[in-house]
Amino acid sequence: MIPTYNRAELLRQQLHGLARQRFAPERFEVVVADDGSSDHTAEVVESFATRLRIVSYTQEDLGFRAAAVRNGGARLAGAPLLVFLDTGALVGPDFVAEHVSAHEHGEAVGRLVLGYTYGYNPYRPFPGLTEAIAGNEPEEVVRTYADQAEFRDLRHDDLEKVGFDLGRLAAPWMNVWALNMSLPAADFHAVGGFDEDFRSWGGEDLEFGFRVHRRGMPIVLSHRAWALESPHERDLDGNRSSNCANSWTLWEKHPSPVMELYGAMYSRNHYDPPLEYEYRRLLDWTEQARDIDVRQEVARLVAEPLPDGSRPTRVVVMGAGGLRTLGASGSGVACTFVDFDEWPEDDVAADGATALHAVGLRTVLEPGSADLVVITSRLRGLWERWSGDLLTEARRIGGAVRVAFLDGNGPR
Repeated sequence: MIPTYNRAELLRQQLHGLARQRFAPERFEVVVADDGSSDHTAEVVESFATRLRIVSYTQEDLGFRAAAVRNGGARLAGAPLLVFLDTGALVGPDFVAEHVSAHEHGEAVGRLVLGYTYGYNPYRPFPGLTEAIAGNEPEEVVRTYADQAEFRDLRHDDLEKVGFDLGRLAAPWMNVWALNMSLPAADFHAVGGFDEDFRSWGGEDLEFGFRVHRRGMPIVLSHRAWALESPHERDLDGNRSSNCANSWTLWEKHPSPVMELYGAMYSRNHYDPPLEYEYRRLLDWTEQARDIDVRQEVARLVAEPLPDGSRPTRVVVMGAGGLRTLGASGSGVACTFVDFDEWPEDDVAADGATALHAVGLRTVLEPGSADLVVITSRLRGLWERWSGDLLTEARRIGGAVRVAFLDGNGPR
């Protein structure tokens, strides 16, 4: 399934590669999903009608709608296995066979297979790649340059650290790029396809991967089901800006600690260290902080009068841990308990309090919804890295902010 928009000649190169497959042509179909192209895309598709089982899905040009056009193409597809390939990703003669083979693993559960993609680095294209592609078939180009670091898949170095075993990653969905991947059609539809609320570049494939991972489907890498990304014109600044904006959309879809980290990092184009590293640090600190009891420090800070001399009646506790009530000192206080350690489903806050599974970098709470925000010592281990975000969010939510582990209780 190939989504496309005004890239007719790149599509022609791609279809040429699919017409060269050693996999029997009657055993696979090609669906071109056109997001309202105004060039000669339709003529290119028609020119391959005698060489491929090819069909097209077209939607009106209403702006960037890659998620919607992929879903439309997937609904049109009749095969039990869906292979997604972005326009411009060129393939060798065993591409289809290798994707099919990657799913013949004898396990009852389906899997999402990410095909290795050479040459994909929009910000630093491999020197001479355009000329190499123009004069050689993709497999020849790969054979010539495969050992050069700049030519490798952009994910290569990070995945090499875990032996290319995505099962060892805390956030494997961060590697789900729709430019070359496959999964059973039944699983694609069961997870809901791509989220069509994404109407600009970036994030819709990661969000899809997040739902796949949450569903329990293994995400694996296949070196053999490779593609070669051909350099082509991109709006790099526009894509970067769009990706920043969409980063918080993922959090809005899935408000959770890992998505807080993702939004805080990617909304600012902060990619180093990667999300995997930051999420691992959070998980490690979650274990270290598990037995930290914050009841006394919270009771002490809530009992102190606010700067105007009044008592707080609406309190948010960031890093609440096992708190379920403020106890006697919290009589008549509406409480919201925020913690990165998820509470068991059958363990709820007492006295009508609200519980949120969050770090506190961004929450679903309304601005000014608290008189006081208390940041407990359970956030001490995250403070050096995330204090700015935590304080910004605390000040958005509350009138007064107190940090239990700072001299003088920190900001007022």
